[in-house]
Amino acid sequence: MIKSEESNSSDETAGRNLLVRLKNGDDLALNALMDRWRKPILGYLYRTTGNYETAADLTQEVFVRVYRSRRKYRPSGSSTSYLFTIAANLARNHFRWSKRHPEAELTDAVTSDLQSDSSKSDPSALLERGEAGVNVRKAVQSLPEKLRTPVILFHFNELPQSEIASILNCSEKTVETRLYRARKMMRPLLE
Repeated sequence: MIKSEESNSSDETAGRNLLVRLKNGDDLALNALMDRWRKPILGYLYRTTGNYETAADLTQEVFVRVYRSRRKYRPSGSSTSYLFTIAANLARNHFRWSKRHPEAELTDAVTSDLQSDSSKSDPSALLERGEAGVNVRKAVQSLPEKLRTPVILFHFNELPQSEIASILNCSEKTVETRLYRARKMMRPLLE
């Protein structure tokens, strides 16, 4: 399901307005921002980390950081890029920390909560319910973080390559190359 241009621009305007309200001292704007963005960010972080509890913690941290830096917000860029950049940076920090502090892996018993919670708003949830979805999720999780992030943002969060480039602080051509390499790496796993 591809979002229309009109829908994207109204989402952007609403997101930017909420961030400006928050910057100007309207703390209740954070609640509306969380209502609008919690599920997409949680879905992105879950697909990135592969662990629901970690994703939920990182999602909370995204909004904590938005609130803490509310006075520094400049409404020049897109609200989507702003929020997903924070989420991507937190995910990167989590992976670095995890490499230095390995721990026993927990079971994914709580993944059904995410799937049932996001099935109403996430078009990829239908795919993930079936066996093919499990294989796709495993293939995405097997990718290096540098390739996994663009795949999740492009295919699951339906962000354009230009916005992904802004989030990852790289060129659109780099995003295109990473998507190509990721698909190439996943192809044998999905056949």
